[in-house]
Amino acid sequence: MASFTLHELQCFDAVVRGGSFQAAAELLHRSHPSVFAAVAKLEHQLGLNLLDRTGYRVRLTEAGRSFHRKVRSLLREAEELRTHAKQLAMGEEAELRVVLGDLCPLPPVLGLLSRFFGQCPQTRLHLQFEAVTGPWERLLEDEADLIVHRVPKGDVRMEWIELGRVAMVPVVAPDFLPFQPTTVITPQQMQGFTQCVVRDSARRPLEQGHFLVEGAPQCSVPDQFMKKELILHGMAWGHLPRFMVDAELRDGRLLSITGRHFPGVIEELVAARRRDRPHGPVANRLWDFLARHAPVLRPARGRCLTR
Repeated sequence: MASFTLHELQCFDAVVRGGSFQAAAELLHRSHPSVFAAVAKLEHQLGLNLLDRTGYRVRLTEAGRSFHRKVRSLLREAEELRTHAKQLAMGEEAELRVVLGDLCPLPPVLGLLSRFFGQCPQTRLHLQFEAVTGPWERLLEDEADLIVHRVPKGDVRMEWIELGRVAMVPVVAPDFLPFQPTTVITPQQMQGFTQCVVRDSARRPLEQGHFLVEGAPQCSVPDQFMKKELILHGMAWGHLPRFMVDAELRDGRLLSITGRHFPGVIEELVAARRRDRPHGPVANRLWDFLARHAPVLRPARGRCLTR
C-alpha cells in the first residue's frame, strides 16, 4: 500500500462534507478534476471503495464511513499542529487588543491587567469597552485578542476562563414609584414607567434586549455607569450589576424590586478568546495569568434566578 497525502485526505473529507466533487472543489478553492483525481488516487492506494458514486449525491460506503472517522481525527490534529507552528514562529506581540464588556467589574480586572502589562513593557495594551453583544462581535471578527464579558458557551469558536458570577438586580430610586415597592410588583404595574436599557454596541446585534417590559417607555444609554446615574436620579428604573449598587442598596439610595415577576438573573463573567486562532507568546502568558488569578469576583449575591 503506497502512502497517501494530507491533500488527498482533505479532498476526501471535503467531498463527504459537501456531498459532491463540485461542492468539495468550491470548499477547497480547487478545480473539480483535481479533487476527483485526488480521491480516486486515495482509493487506489488504499485498495478500498470509499465512495458510492451511483446516486445523484456521492455517499460513503461502509468502509468509507469507518475510514472517514479516522480522517476527521487526523485532520483536526494536523490543524492543531499547524496552529502550534504559527505560535512558535511568532515573536512577542507589539500590541494586544482586549475588550471589556459592560458587565465587567473594572477595579479587579484593570488591577490584573495593570500587573500583567507592567511586566511586559514591549507589548502595548489596546483597551476597548463594548456593550451587550459588542464584545462577541469584536472577538469573532478578529478585532480583539481577548474579551472579558459573558459569552454564548455553545459557540465552539470560543474558549473561556470563569472569572465569577454577576447578579443583575432590578432597582428603583426610593421616590420613583407612586406606590410601595414590593416583591410582587408585576410587569403590568411597571408599564407606565421609563425603563433604562444599555444599547448594544455591536454593528449587527445578535440578541434582543434583556429584561424588557413590553409596552413600557424606554431610554437607552451606552453603559451601566450612565444607567446607574439615571436610576439614582429617579429618571428610570432597570437592572444593574449587584457589585455596582451594593452601597446604594445598603444605605437606601436604591431599592431592589427583586421578586416573583422580576427575579433578576445571574450572568457568568469570563475571559474569552478564539479557540480556532493562533495566539502569540504574550497572549498565552496573559491567558495563563488570568487562569491563575481566577475567579476575580466573590460569589454573586442577591435573590436572582438563572435564565
